[in-house]
Amino acid sequence: MLRTPPSPADGPGSDPQALALNALGWVLADEDRAQRFLALTGLTPDALRAALGEPATLAGVLEFLCAHEPDLVGAAEALGVDPQVIVAAREKLGA
Repeated sequence: MLRTPPSPADGPGSDPQALALNALGWVLADEDRAQRFLALTGLTPDALRAALGEPATLAGVLEFLCAHEPDLVGAAEALGVDPQVIVAAREKLGA
């Protein structure tokens, strides 16, 4: 069976929900950043786990990054995307 090579649309930023989940992983990998995220969103770790499938929660993760340029740039570099891809994903998720 022949497989079609991936297109740029299949890249790391092509699925806004997957990108947001990966971005959340990046946020939570640093304790200070994770604490800031929880404090700013008002979420508890349990509430965050319960709401992971909600588009609004995923949009909130991306909004958190977009609101602080050093985090936006750092996350984009870590995820292998342009910062604008994160901004566009936030818009697609409805933030």
